[in-house]
Amino acid sequence: MTRALHHHATPFYLFSEGPIREALTELERFDRALPVPVRHWLSCKTQPLAPLLRWWRRLGRGIEVVSEFEFLAARAEGFQPENILVNGPAKHRWLPRHAIPRLSVNFDSPRELGALLPQARRLGWRVGIRCLTRAEFDPENPKRPTQFGLDPVEAVSALRRLQRARVRLETIHFHLRTNVESPAVYERALTEVAAICRAARFAPKIVDCGGGWPPPHTRARDGRAFDADFDLAALAATYRRVAPQFPGFEELWLENGRWLTARSGVLVARVLDVKERRGLRQLICDGGRTSHALVSNWEQHGLLTVPTRRGPTCLTAVHGPTCMAFDQLACRRLPRAICPGDGLVWLDAGAYHLPWETRFSHGLAAVLWHEDNALRVARGAEDFASWWKKWRAKTAVRRCSNRRGG
Repeated sequence: MTRALHHHATPFYLFSEGPIREALTELERFDRALPVPVRHWLSCKTQPLAPLLRWWRRLGRGIEVVSEFEFLAARAEGFQPENILVNGPAKHRWLPRHAIPRLSVNFDSPRELGALLPQARRLGWRVGIRCLTRAEFDPENPKRPTQFGLDPVEAVSALRRLQRARVRLETIHFHLRTNVESPAVYERALTEVAAICRAARFAPKIVDCGGGWPPPHTRARDGRAFDADFDLAALAATYRRVAPQFPGFEELWLENGRWLTARSGVLVARVLDVKERRGLRQLICDGGRTSHALVSNWEQHGLLTVPTRRGPTCLTAVHGPTCMAFDQLACRRLPRAICPGDGLVWLDAGAYHLPWETRFSHGLAAVLWHEDNALRVARGAEDFASWWKKWRAKTAVRRCSNRRGG
């Protein structure tokens, strides 16, 4: 890390395939404990990083996409149609533009199903539906459901419609939320989904449980570890216990983005200034929440210093460079010895950092990628010309349109 700080201007992200490879080794043990084969899809939305997609494709694994941009990225990086799983809402707005056979598609609503059914039949898609279970709710309003999937009545009707249409109907799917607290939540959801299948007289070959496993090392703002009550061995036992409720069940699909990739990246920033007032020490850095680590709004991550600083600590707030009080990466006891010029390393930045990165008065940060013991720049830092040129392009289009109209 010291070498990277010496050779690259901050802020920057550093991502590596090494921790993901280690996670896959953990998954191999989990897979062996299950009664059916498991397929782990890469959640593109979690970490839309081109070198990661290329590395994953070379492993022969599949990718899950939930938008047209993600779908086009998967195609651009060489994923074959049978290795692309299309989830997400309102796919009928964009998927008709892509007449590609052999995709896997889970329908999210009756309207979407109706619009895409002819295409699914013509192109031989492997299809399923996403169910809304009682275990899925809006994290900010736990009494409210999310906007995703079909409720039980809609789901039964949709399954019957797909059966009558004689399409390749194989999958039942649900996704609960992020940071699911325990295997018991999955057991309740699977029991609900099994009841939907029985009501529709549908025996799925594939049960797709989505993602939501809490990543190791990250904590809530109150300090509680998200994975405190989560155990892969207990989850495997849950799947074994529930499997008999799905006669004909041949394969389990999972799309755990955060659990897989959070550990694979760090955000590196540099301290620019230090202030002390009202018993609080404040570090002003060139990277922070508003531009880079929005997840710090609800998560605590480990924070290292380069060089390592020890000695007496004090309550310290770590701020980014933007003109907004909200831009606070962390507030905790840190060594008083931290000073301007020091590097700060925000750990577990490999999930939902790049897709939520903003340009709040600053350009996008550089991205470094580490693979096969080599470190390279995957994306250079955005400069002013790149940031501002989009306005000139739009102005030029508008002027051309005005001339044609005249």
